[in-house]
Amino acid sequence: MKAEASTVSHRKPMAPELLAQFLSSHPAGTVTQRRRISVIDTAHHRYGFPAPGRSDNIRAALDATRRARLDNLAARTGEVISRLPETGWPAALFARRDAMILTLAPTGLTYTQIAALRICDVTADPVTDALHVDAVDRVAVIPPGLVAAGASPARVYRRWMEVLGFSDRYFSTHMLAGLMDTGDGNELTGHDGRIDPADQRPLLTPIDRWGHTPLTATPLTARAVADITAAHLSGQAPRHIHPPQRKSPENNSSTTQSDAIEPLGDDYYEHGIAARKHAHHTLGSVTSALDEIEDRADRLLAELLELIEGPL
Repeated sequence: MKAEASTVSHRKPMAPELLAQFLSSHPAGTVTQRRRISVIDTAHHRYGFPAPGRSDNIRAALDATRRARLDNLAARTGEVISRLPETGWPAALFARRDAMILTLAPTGLTYTQIAALRICDVTADPVTDALHVDAVDRVAVIPPGLVAAGASPARVYRRWMEVLGFSDRYFSTHMLAGLMDTGDGNELTGHDGRIDPADQRPLLTPIDRWGHTPLTATPLTARAVADITAAHLSGQAPRHIHPPQRKSPENNSSTTQSDAIEPLGDDYYEHGIAARKHAHHTLGSVTSALDEIEDRADRLLAELLELIEGPL
């Protein structure tokens, strides 16, 4: 019994990549390969391990039709990604996020799984120009057709991480807009290094028409991921135009925010100190007034209870 327990305790699950190598090294018909996978999956279930045969890579290898469809999808999304704008606000911001969605679409993951991805679930390999996605015990590697179509999965990932890293450091959409509107597409270089690889926040987030993302990390819905993908593939993606500039209420002319700000005068701080002193003097008696109101409320409540509970 001890020997058997020791043997079980040293068992380790087979990685999907290893199973793929095994199937590739031992070619056989589809039925035979499926039977092999079934036996391996059954053994993994017996010892409480995730079944490697459920990996999208393994399933795609056994399903030629599905593999052809994903390869075709990779080629199409690659073409779309290569045409997305890299400058201009807020078009460039939407382009970086949507490119990330389109890069993940050919992995075979469902829209629900893509929407549920966290930052820690995706890693990039700049050497092989591939992404590795861990989701629901499945590992999906970006199909080579995406690269062949002119898109770089690792670059798409890095550019979206640059946005998230910048937002972590600077909580100002206005600053991000200024950089992306006047930059050459490389204005956020290096900010991806601020992202913790173990970050549990959602990978994909909503963006409103002004370029704002939610203050609290909120994932995109599966429906949104599906709609964004379909819109780009059908050539009907919305045009994200530059928000109109604010107009000055005095002359109703277009001005930037920096134009409306006047330089600080020498007496700026003196005025502020005087205002605080006045507020302190004016509000000094508020506490005592509130205490008096609370006492009166207590007396009224006591009289009311006495009236209700008194003899009829």
